Amino acid sequence: MTPAVVVSAKGAARWRQGHPWIYRSDVLTTGRTPAGPVPVTDRSGRFLGQALFSPASEIRLRLLTREEDPLDGAWWRARVEAAAARRADLPPNTTAYRVVHAEGDGLPSLIVDRYGDVVVAQILSAGLEAIRPLVLEAIQETLRPQGVLLRNDAAVRRHEGLPLEILEAAGSVPDTVEVQEGGIRYLVSPREGQKTGAFLDQRENRLLLGRLAQGDGLDVFTYQGLFALHVAGRCPRVLAVDSSTAALAVARRNAALNARDNVAWREANAFDLLRALEREGRTFGTIVLDPPAFAKQKSAVPRALAGYKEINLRALRLLAPGGVLFTASCSFHVNRAAFLDMLAAAAADSGRRVVLEQVTGQSSDHPELLTVPETGYLKGALLRVL
Repeated sequence: MTPAVVVSAKGAARWRQGHPWIYRSDVLTTGRTPAGPVPVTDRSGRFLGQALFSPASEIRLRLLTREEDPLDGAWWRARVEAAAARRADLPPNTTAYRVVHAEGDGLPSLIVDRYGDVVVAQILSAGLEAIRPLVLEAIQETLRPQGVLLRNDAAVRRHEGLPLEILEAAGSVPDTVEVQEGGIRYLVSPREGQKTGAFLDQRENRLLLGRLAQGDGLDVFTYQGLFALHVAGRCPRVLAVDSSTAALAVARRNAALNARDNVAWREANAFDLLRALEREGRTFGTIVLDPPAFAKQKSAVPRALAGYKEINLRALRLLAPGGVLFTASCSFHVNRAAFLDMLAAAAADSGRRVVLEQVTGQSSDHPELLTVPETGYLKGALLRVL
């Protein structure tokens, strides 16, 4: 039997307060315990739960369960089945979605995304990597995919002492998969796309904009064009902008799939383009700002907020009266309060009367636990200029 890992009172209290992580500084004894599931006790020997142990990580323990049940194949299947069942009410024309959102689904450091008949997974801790066969078996038996691709190329694996790799773990995974959301078809490249192939966390926000769009549309940081394609169903003309030639090539293919010929695709720097459009006196009824993370670490927050304010200020000045702006930040280190404060400052500087109509987050298949802030990173706001 694996010997118990002993943690401090502070570490035990963290679990009691609802956060599943215990850091290196709160682990008192580990002996020669290898990576993998371990029982955890306090100093007095009281059993606290079972966790994934990562001997080289700052996050040493990730709570799996407070029970003493065997963590066998049946246990993992039950957890994956429960996560899949929570997605049962997704719209029937949704064929790309997250099945397991790591800590948000009680399966720390595991990401499982479904794209049609294939699954793309990420194993992000040494503790989970040690039982990879069990995890993969649970995924295959529960989801019955045509193939499973491991996108173990996330930089966080380096902090776990793990190699970065992309490999087919089961069956066959094609280079390109066609999926659907809300009547829009799009192409996913599981081996090459961002994250596991697409930004699934914005799906519900894209559907929202598809219902509310009006006038001419502007989609900045369009990536592969999904916001643009949704709003193009209601906007007579849409300008979609990105700095990546490769992303725009995929966006054009997605437009052709949907017979959307009212979208103009432009390769440009977003900051430069927004300033140029303002100088030209252009106006838009609908604008989308979905930038990449401007703050990948805490020290970058002040500069990130300045960047967010700049693009939102320009966008507000480009809105026609009554126009809507959907704006987002996927920077975890920029919290909701800071994001909304930034928007208020941009609204004040714009000289426009701006209504906050809705605050949004990530799609419901990316559950955010109130006691685990790391499970929630995406902030969105729907604004209207009066």
